[in-house]
Amino acid sequence: MTRYLVSDDNPGGMKLEDILLALRAEVLVRCTKISGDMRPEALHVLANNVKVLEHLTAAIELASDSTSTLNRAFGPSEAGRGGPPRIGVA
Repeated sequence: MTRYLVSDDNPGGMKLEDILLALRAEVLVRCTKISGDMRPEALHVLANNVKVLEHLTAAIELASDSTSTLNRAFGPSEAGRGGPPRIGVA
């Protein structure tokens, strides 16, 4: 059973790309808050966060591509309304 992602067990869940978009937005807010701090530790954390943002952006693109592939092949997901998964087993 998934806790966050939409599935037949969790019809109120979110799509992976939506979760990743929300995470990226939160990391951006944190970056903004520390962007003026010139201490070495803050600069290090900011540099790490920029790398995390790059990885999140790549993950968002992959998740969106998977959704597009499934939509083209099988139509829109019905999992949010209790329907079966489009691929795999329930």
